[in-house]
Amino acid sequence: MLDIYSSLTMEHLLHYIWKHKIFPLKQLETTSGMLVEVIDPGLANTDAGPDFFNSKVKINETLWVGNVEIHSKSSDWFRHGHHKNRAYDSVILHVAEEIDCDISRTDGEPILQMQLSCPAAIEKNYETLRSTEMLPPCYDIIPKMSQFAIHSWLSVLQSERFNHKAEAINARLKLCNDNWEDAFFITLARNFGFGLNGDAFEKWGSLIPFRAVDKYRDSLFQVEAIFFGQAGLLEESLDDPYYLRLQREFAYMKHLFQLPVMEVSLWRFLRLRPGNFPHIRIAQLAFLYSRKWGLFSKLMEAESMKSIKEILQTSTSEYWEEHYQFYNNSPKRTKNLSYSSFNLLAINTVIPFLYAYGRHKAEDTLCLRANNLLEELKAEDNYVTRMWHGVGLSVNNAADSQALLELKKEYCDKKKCLYCRIGFEYLKLRK
Repeated sequence: MLDIYSSLTMEHLLHYIWKHKIFPLKQLETTSGMLVEVIDPGLANTDAGPDFFNSKVKINETLWVGNVEIHSKSSDWFRHGHHKNRAYDSVILHVAEEIDCDISRTDGEPILQMQLSCPAAIEKNYETLRSTEMLPPCYDIIPKMSQFAIHSWLSVLQSERFNHKAEAINARLKLCNDNWEDAFFITLARNFGFGLNGDAFEKWGSLIPFRAVDKYRDSLFQVEAIFFGQAGLLEESLDDPYYLRLQREFAYMKHLFQLPVMEVSLWRFLRLRPGNFPHIRIAQLAFLYSRKWGLFSKLMEAESMKSIKEILQTSTSEYWEEHYQFYNNSPKRTKNLSYSSFNLLAINTVIPFLYAYGRHKAEDTLCLRANNLLEELKAEDNYVTRMWHGVGLSVNNAADSQALLELKKEYCDKKKCLYCRIGFEYLKLRK
């Protein structure tokens, strides 16, 4: 079984065994025959330096407190240059699956070593998790787990999801010179792409000269001219009066503000319902931007989903009531946001911004409100949530669905089963 693993994979398994103290039933001892008792495996280190900090290990009758380093082979100590790095002089015990040499600190002083093997059952279960193409590969352990354990893990995943989204918001905020309103609108624009056109909408949003557009916010027509023009959707020759008016207006704005224009090929239309066409979404954003000043500030003050929905509610200019694209007429219909669209915008834009802003202001009440609002919303219905629901994992609200999306993206897709609490339970299975 061992030859199917790379040295790095075995090292990861040994980290897992040490962290969770899954040791063989026989007495642990150093290579020199000294008895070892692991009181506390220590704190796992994810940065440079020894693998575990502040470990407590009793060797014979002496309690040692210090750091522990783990390798697949003890010779990796020299291969990684630890014998020349003073950061590793604090190591009290070196653990390896194969002891093939003695090791020492920078001054030549020997370091105690302990051989530790990976139990065959854990190796087998880990290989199953890594090689099974069916998702999730750990499906058969979920019905056996307690609801408390699952709920606790989902709560952690939800927090991780919030933090990842906050990091993305902070990156946009930096590009917007710390202007929260601008960063919010760019994020909102991205999520108006509803997945397929998300990247295109974010690129488009980042091109908008907000301070210039602010001068024309009272005119929906002029906002539309800038929005459609920068999206590259006014570059054709069409015999449509409204289109030609927008085109002429944008030509003036483009010259006045030296506006860049996107490549129209970045927009995707294939397999989109007409209501999701970029034209309609841009028209809705133009309506929202021209009618709702201080959008970010208002949403940060909203304390209920009803208030958020009222602030986000948008429509279009009259032209788009009879069009899904320029030139081609369609039956008259008001283009408002659907209930599901509103939920997705709240989940992916408003609530993460509330959390990120709360973290920025060090106001826990905002972060708590973000969490409560997420729990109020209905769970998302997509292939990921259906996958988990199909193996017996409850998806009760949007907080659960966001946690499960985080689980799929950051753990399942990256094969990080050793760091997943469900994976932990699966690895302990004895089949």
